[in-house]
Amino acid sequence: MTQLIVVSAPSGAGKTTLCNRLLSDFPQLTLSISSTTRAPRGQEQDGREYFFLAKDDFEERIRSDRFAEWALVHGNYYGTSKEVIESAFAEGRSVLFDIDVQGAAILRKTYGKDCFLVFISPPSVEALEARLRKRATDNEETIQRRLKNARAEMARTGEFDLVIINDDLERAYLELKNAVNQRLSGSNGC
Repeated sequence: MTQLIVVSAPSGAGKTTLCNRLLSDFPQLTLSISSTTRAPRGQEQDGREYFFLAKDDFEERIRSDRFAEWALVHGNYYGTSKEVIESAFAEGRSVLFDIDVQGAAILRKTYGKDCFLVFISPPSVEALEARLRKRATDNEETIQRRLKNARAEMARTGEFDLVIINDDLERAYLELKNAVNQRLSGSNGC
């Protein structure tokens, strides 16, 4: 049964770690690689972290309805190509998304019952702030922006099929793994 498994979370909630573990445990899942108009950072490579597109190319793909979802974020476009999804489905593979709440809502609207939305929540905003500070990768302004965004994202958890509070990584992963296993095997109540 092919599905879109969509995982969203505030920055610092553990989403990427959990998604990487899912990819290891479910060979039938393929990670959706988004397209963006932002420049590659560090060691990023086209087709691995993102498909890096020129702004004109991205906008042409919007006009020709080639994105399942897209958004303009901080002056750069980000989006998921319909081709990525259609290709995976044609191969009998399900697609794992590691995207924001806005993108998750658009995918749900477009793909309906084939879309399973999971929100990974920190135990609290205070716990999230502690994680962000411990990472020591962001300046104060960025941390405050991430916390503001996190509050807004956490207010939308009612839009998701499952909310997992990541207060213990192993427990959170087991809950996620079991839910995805049920969804992919078709034995869910959704």
